[in-house]
Amino acid sequence: MTDYERIKASCLQRGQLWEDPDFPAIQPSVFYHQVPPFKFEWKRAKELYQYPKFILDNSDSFDIVTGRLGDKWLLSCIGVLYLCKGLFYRVVPADQQIDSNYAGIFRFRLWWCGQWVEVLVDDRLPTVNGKLAFMHCSHSEQLWPALLEKAYAKMHGSYEALKYGNLLDGLADLTGGITESLNISDLADATALHNLMKTTSVVTAYRLPNAATHSVKSIESGMNYRLYNVERVDTSDGPVYLVRLGRPLTPGDTHITHFVLDQATWTHSIPLHERQRLTSITKGFWMLYNDFTSMFSRVEIVHLDLETSKAEASLSDKNKWLVKSHQGRWRKGVTAGGCRNHVNLFHMNPQIQIVLNDPDTVIISLNQHSIMEPKVIGFSIYKIPKSLTETASSLFFKKTKSSINSQYTNSRQVSERCHLEPGAYLVIPTTFEPRQEANFSLRVYSVKQLKLKVLDCAPQMLKAAILKAPPGFETSSFTQYESQFLQLADEHKTINAFELQELLEKCLPNDYIKSCATIETCRQIVLSLEKDGSGRITLSDFKDLICSLKHWQIVFRAHAPEKMSVLKIERFRDALRDVGFVIPERALSLLVLKYMRKDGMLRFGDFVSAVVLLHRAFLAEVGFDMLILG
Repeated sequence: MTDYERIKASCLQRGQLWEDPDFPAIQPSVFYHQVPPFKFEWKRAKELYQYPKFILDNSDSFDIVTGRLGDKWLLSCIGVLYLCKGLFYRVVPADQQIDSNYAGIFRFRLWWCGQWVEVLVDDRLPTVNGKLAFMHCSHSEQLWPALLEKAYAKMHGSYEALKYGNLLDGLADLTGGITESLNISDLADATALHNLMKTTSVVTAYRLPNAATHSVKSIESGMNYRLYNVERVDTSDGPVYLVRLGRPLTPGDTHITHFVLDQATWTHSIPLHERQRLTSITKGFWMLYNDFTSMFSRVEIVHLDLETSKAEASLSDKNKWLVKSHQGRWRKGVTAGGCRNHVNLFHMNPQIQIVLNDPDTVIISLNQHSIMEPKVIGFSIYKIPKSLTETASSLFFKKTKSSINSQYTNSRQVSERCHLEPGAYLVIPTTFEPRQEANFSLRVYSVKQLKLKVLDCAPQMLKAAILKAPPGFETSSFTQYESQFLQLADEHKTINAFELQELLEKCLPNDYIKSCATIETCRQIVLSLEKDGSGRITLSDFKDLICSLKHWQIVFRAHAPEKMSVLKIERFRDALRDVGFVIPERALSLLVLKYMRKDGMLRFGDFVSAVVLLHRAFLAEVGFDMLILG
């Protein structure tokens, strides 16, 4: 039983109308920042209309208006969705009623943060002077538009947030596809437009508000028109291309079969029988391609994958987009390396490898899940000589120029159309600045099959992290420690973790190095060095420890040139590699969680503790999760 079914059944049993606790009927749900010049009153469906309906199935009239919010971009999105009835009913389940089994709860489906989610809302809607304040139907008592807008506002945190939305994000949220925007001027010809319509993509055309090119009422500015097809008609003057497009009819509209500026071409060049054939089609209207390019400014497209497009009958004969996807996260100190400007950190970012066997045009889309505080995001693509089995090194990115770079923007989604030859490529999704954390999803749409793999490195111990003291170490630098060791040692000349802590406190020269003398670190050292289960180490073990500490200090300082006493968390992985450990992302995440300070830094003691812990993990061959967090 779903949450919707459970809540509705409970409300019907108790005879109560549901009130949404997550989006209450209060002022901040409407305007959280601005103070509007009017007061809202919340009313339910039966307080608004005498005979309210959730949806009228037999109505083709699109009588939706935006109201006081003025979110025309959302109205345009819903208009496109309304023309794709299969997709529409996925978002707006039509089995909901107000006149029977009414419990004040309604559900919608939105594509949110990389997955379809069911959004529940109650039917308390904001009104001013007794009338719906925001999106509503002007000529009918349908409530689905107002409730859908409320569900969308709930996901954004308030109605006010919808003022700052945009059409491409809206189309993605309502269809589950990835979006692309092209300037009309970028299309080489009508064939290029026709090619966009060969795949399972909903192609729309947009005319800028207040466009001055042509002052005509038949084409509404600020709205998207769905494109149905492009046709070539052969005439005595050569081929003529026409575009069929349309939008939902509003009350009072009459269906037009064609809209033509160049009457001479339409009347004299196109044969009568062709005009009759074209105008006999009842869906949409025809424009000459040249008229179309002069009237519209952009083509905005929603690409739908094989599974999603099954719901839309109008796409059944199209070439199917295949999709490969990855859900990931930028983590501070692990995978948040920032853009290519940060050359020493860029390799930290997630590395996603795609391999093509045939040339193909692919569309790569990066979607961030930070809705309230969006980051500036983008991605780079690198051609690589052959497929990799683990992540590319920092040196690779310093020496190799990227093949393709997306724009960087704080939009929810960044997409790039790429024609790729057969071979292997690395896609590197990033935030613009390092250290910024957010979840993301990356989707790759292709017509032909390709392989996608998220690269990581296998855990390895390249060399012993704990060094053996070389011959002569006693006379050169160890004499000062030996007497202190023997004073604390037992009859067998061994010490335990508590005695080791006391010894290090006495012997180490400054607070910077003494930071490793915590009891927890000393316990880890003893467990790593002792060989008989006694929990005690010998003088020889202690010599190895002092030798190792000197080496670790050299590595630590080499990776912390800006400030000698601390290590930026972003350099942690590389420093561990120089000590001898190759660490996969999951283990590094746990180490960062365990050791990173509030300022995003590591002290030398933190580094020593991590090294000793990893030494034990590799020698004991136990799971990283268990040892690091245990």
